[in-house]
Formats: sequence, structure tokens, C-alpha cells
Amino acid sequence: MGSRDEHHLLSTEIVNRGIEASGPDAGALTFSVRVRRRLPDFAQSVKLKYVKLGYYYVIKNWLCLAATVPLLTVVFGVEVGSEKVWGKIWENSGRPDDFGVVISLLGLLGFTLFIYFMAKPMPIYLLDFACCKPSDDLKVTKEQFIDIARKSGTFEEKSLEYLKRMLESSGIGDETYIPKSIGCPEKIKKLNNIRAEASQLIFEAIDKVLAKTKIRARDIGILVVNCNTFNPTPSLSAMIINHYKMRRNILSTNLGGMGCSAGIIALDLACDILRANPNRYALVVSTEIVSATWYSGNHRSMLIPNCFLRTGCSAVLLSNRRRDYRRAKYRLEHIVRTHQGAKHRAFRSIYQEEDDERIKGLKISKDLVEVGGEALKANITTLGPLVLPLTEQFYFFQTLIRRKLFGAKTKPYIPDYTIAFEHFCINAGSKMLLDELKRNLRLSEQNMEASRATLHRFGNTSSSSIWYELAYLEAKKRVKPGNRIWQLALGSGFKCNSAVWVTLQEAGNLSRFNPWLDCLDRYPQQAM
Repeated sequence: MGSRDEHHLLSTEIVNRGIEASGPDAGALTFSVRVRRRLPDFAQSVKLKYVKLGYYYVIKNWLCLAATVPLLTVVFGVEVGSEKVWGKIWENSGRPDDFGVVISLLGLLGFTLFIYFMAKPMPIYLLDFACCKPSDDLKVTKEQFIDIARKSGTFEEKSLEYLKRMLESSGIGDETYIPKSIGCPEKIKKLNNIRAEASQLIFEAIDKVLAKTKIRARDIGILVVNCNTFNPTPSLSAMIINHYKMRRNILSTNLGGMGCSAGIIALDLACDILRANPNRYALVVSTEIVSATWYSGNHRSMLIPNCFLRTGCSAVLLSNRRRDYRRAKYRLEHIVRTHQGAKHRAFRSIYQEEDDERIKGLKISKDLVEVGGEALKANITTLGPLVLPLTEQFYFFQTLIRRKLFGAKTKPYIPDYTIAFEHFCINAGSKMLLDELKRNLRLSEQNMEASRATLHRFGNTSSSSIWYELAYLEAKKRVKPGNRIWQLALGSGFKCNSAVWVTLQEAGNLSRFNPWLDCLDRYPQQAM
């Protein structure tokens, strides 16, 4: 990597460490240099292939509609020259051959409209969603978290100090949740304990969403479950079907190993199945089982997930029934998925493996920030043509053409995504990630409020965190009809995924099922 790129990826901080007490440098001032990796500056380079991919999606959606324009011109009498085509044909309709022309045109119009509406994606509605709120006896402060880790007896003192430093700068507050088995080495990896943790979280979230929508479990025809590291046999989806006695012909899928972005992947899969099977309900469950991801060794790069991952789960109920339009909260507009797994560095950036002592954990590569930035840049570049107004696209293309065709040294124009969206639900991975996304996307602190509040109150709940953020916005009564919501998540592989929703109706009074019910008045002040 050249020095120019390093300037944007690294930031340095010189720290005065005091006066050297002994040795050949006794009495001299000593300094240390801290190097911090940052997301790549999006203004430095934009790959044209991702721009073209975004416009391919736009052209694909509007191609059939464009084909109807000539027919509408003929059939409905748009003026051509000085005469109306329809009026001329109608005056001569007594002749059999002209009458046949009219019938042929009407038939062609009807066929074209039929093709257009058949090719148009079936609308997907979000009826409601719910997030699990674990019991208070699982709540821990940062200090209690370190005490639990120390009492487990598996960590060296320098590892505990590292965990403490990470927690202090993580953006995580003192009310997050972890399973009780974390502090008990003899229980932490027991299959029955992990399965019990999964059952408690998943069933609570599903119970809430069924109560909110008043839909029976037997009426659900599609089930998609995602959990990163815990994938037992029978699967988690089978566990849900057994518990709720769901129908025999339910279409169920269980996803694993797909990281924090799996919530949108599961959503995309459920939508594809819904479009192939009309008149169905789909349930999407997203969770992470912390005790299954817990690392009890002392390798620093594998200790990082212990600091951030916390207990949480979400359940989302979707419908493709057009009559559900009136009761639905949101309509899905777009899903854009980006996968960088073909690149070796991206593939190994978050990697499950064993350390030197054969203790399994998730290893976080030093390349993660750079890899994540590249995936994010590719994703939002593809998303832009689908959501940005024409003025923003014009300014973007103007600078892009000047750079690509004329070799101008100007930076590419970074579109203002706050024009395209009213609300942002960005995966609450860490404080550093949120800070860098705010800087690169030029978002305001209010745009980041839901993500920061979720990270502070619930921690990184992996694939379900974007739903805790939407629950926060609903609790604050900020989501109004017509508002557009951008959910953005990054995960291992390496992947970056976006989902865009349009609000159909305003959320009512704060529901007793909302996880922010007892702490909403403390935010955003405490989270900031």
C-alpha cells in the first residue's frame, strides 16, 4: 500500500509516557506512538463497475414500463402532428380492417401491461417485529463483566487488562446482557446450556411478534432462522417448529456462519420464497448465542468478540398478501447485497479457528477495517442509483466522468444520503465503526442516534441489532408515513448488505413489547 493510501487508513497519536527512570536513557522524556486504522476515505476512489450494477437494477425495473409508452401513445390518442391517432381510427371504425386494427392494438396493450405487472416484484410487507429483552438477572456492568471473566479462571491478567481497555472505548454501557454460563467454565460449552439459552431468547421474540400481530403460529408458511456459530442438530428452525407445532408443509431454512449481516440475508431469502409462493406469511428470526461464541483463551485478536457481543434476538413477520397493505407497518423497497469473499484478505478478516492451545474462537484480522470499508463502499455505490434523487446522481456523475475520462484530480462527489433516507439503522458493531461511518457518509449525530443508543444499551447483538435500532426509532415516535429507512449491516465473509423500507403507517403508543420501554427517557443523552 502506498503512502498516500496509508494517510487515509492510519491515524497516529504521540503520547508522552514521562521520564525514563533507569537504563541508558534515564532522565530523558519517552514517547509512544499509537497507530489507529481507519476506514478508507470513500472520496478517494469509486469503482465504476458498482455504479453500473446499480443502474442495471434501475433499468431492469423500468424496462417493461418503458415498453408500454408507444402503445399508450397510439391507443389513448396522444397527439402526433396535428391529429389524434385514436380519433382517426374511431372515425373509420366502420371498415372491418380498421376495427381489427383497434382490437389488435387493445390486445397488444393488454398483453404488454400483463407482462409488466407479472415482471414487477410482488410487494413484501412487514406486519410487525419484536426484539427480545432478557431478564434483569443477566444484566452486567462493564466492571461486573471483568469480574466474571476473572473469576472464570481462564484468562491471564494481561488479557483482562486488554479486555478492560477495549470495553472502556467500546461505546457499550452498563446494562447489557450476557448468559450466566459465561462465568462457569464447566458450563460454558455444554450443549444443553447453549440450547436452553437459544430457546429462551428465540421463543420470547416470537411470542411477542405473534401477540403483536395476532397471527397464529400455524398460519406461518415460511420460516428462516439465522445464528452465526450455534447450529445444533436438529436445527434451530426445527426447534421452533416443534415448540409451536407449526404446519407440516412449512418451508423452513436455517442459516449459519454468516455474521452480523445475516439478518438482511435471511430477510432476502424469505422475500425470494414469498415471491415464489403467494398468499403466505414468513417469519424471520435473527439471533446470536453468546455462550457459543465465547473465547476462553488469551490470544488478543480472538478476545475482541468477547468485548462486544451481547445477548439479543429479533423476530420479523412478513406478508405478500396485498390485503395486508392496510395493516402493515413497512413495505420493502430494495435489498442490495455485496460479497467480497473472493478476496483472501476479506475471507480471512473474521475467521473461526483454534489458537495455539486448541481453544476455538473468532479471530479478528488487522485488515478488518480496510476490508469492511471496501465492502461498504461497493454496497452503497450500487445502492445509490436506486435511492438517490436525480440531482445527487447528476453531481456524482459529473465528477466521476471528469476523473475517469479527463483525468481530473478532483475528488468524487459523495452523495448526500440524508436526502434519500429519513432514518438510519446501522449495525451497532463498535463505537469506532459508527464514528468512521458517520465521517465517511457525512451523517449527523441525530442520524447515528439509534445505532449509538443500541450499542450503549444492548451492545452488539449481531444480526438482530438493526431491529433494536428500528424499535428505538418507533419508541421515540420519529417514524412517520412515507419515511424511508436504511438498514445497513456488515459481517464475516466479508459481506455488506442494505435493506430499504418505506413506512406505511406511524407506530402507535409505546408498546409493552418494546425493549426500550423502561429506559427510553435516558436516551440520547447517556448514549452520546
